[in-house]
Amino acid sequence: MSGLSRREIIIVLAAAVLFLVFQMTVVGILPSHFLMVALFLLFYFAHPLSRKLAIALLPFIVFEMCYDWMRLYPNYKVNCVDVRPIYEAELSLFGIVSEGTTMIPGEYFLLHHSSVADFLAGCFYLCWVPVPIFFGIYLFFKGESRRCVHFTLCFLFVNLIGFVIYYIHPAAPPWYVLEHGFDPDFSTPGNVAGLIRFDEMVGIPVFQSIYVGNSNIFAAVPSLHAAYMLITTIYAARYRVARVVFAVITMGIWWTAVYSCHHYIIDVILGILTAVAGVLLFEKVLMRSRKVRGLTDSYAEYITYNKE
Repeated sequence: MSGLSRREIIIVLAAAVLFLVFQMTVVGILPSHFLMVALFLLFYFAHPLSRKLAIALLPFIVFEMCYDWMRLYPNYKVNCVDVRPIYEAELSLFGIVSEGTTMIPGEYFLLHHSSVADFLAGCFYLCWVPVPIFFGIYLFFKGESRRCVHFTLCFLFVNLIGFVIYYIHPAAPPWYVLEHGFDPDFSTPGNVAGLIRFDEMVGIPVFQSIYVGNSNIFAAVPSLHAAYMLITTIYAARYRVARVVFAVITMGIWWTAVYSCHHYIIDVILGILTAVAGVLLFEKVLMRSRKVRGLTDSYAEYITYNKE
């Protein structure tokens, strides 16, 4: 704990305890919350270098907290849930005719799928947050602290835009319509939809364990799954290998979102637009403010370390 004052130690530990107590008594706590706090404290107290890394990755923790805290006041209490209109729009714009019946792409893939596609879909979807986090870690250790800060903060910023849209326009995912019809049932739990086939293939409830803690199933528009890797690819554009690999993963996630019946094509398109708009707003508007730029520069300076 070198370099830490007693006051700082107390503040960090107290914040961690308060977070867990708040989750346990107000929001609802999951094993992943304990793991997140344990990892943060481990990194924070283990070494000055790991402490800087923990601070550098804080925007990802804030993102998870904000997403989880939407449980406190669900978006379906703010506005009516779009169930039928978006389904009919998808059917009209992207409907697939099979054996004389027109169906949405997600429904078509539920009937026409393969083990290879199921496996690839699971692999792609597992990249949605881990790859951005690892990219942030890469930037940190590469010594590109300013780019690391811009990337992680922009990632958080795009998510906040998406969360606001969730409240403006709550929408049901395609699997909900196919399983429950057009009447919104607010007690419906999260659902792995087509990703269940990946779990069954590998014999591990990977996605079942993820979606059991879904904060709100009526938050399909925009598809932030479609946005995460696109943001990462944009910030990785200067790295030749990374930009190609990330672009493939990005398009794989877009395809999986529809293939697994988690999102409409409409959701994916709106997720892409949200990511692009968010990056432009962050870099071209927010970063032109002296105060914001000064804060991000201070943040970057704080997490910078001497590689020698």
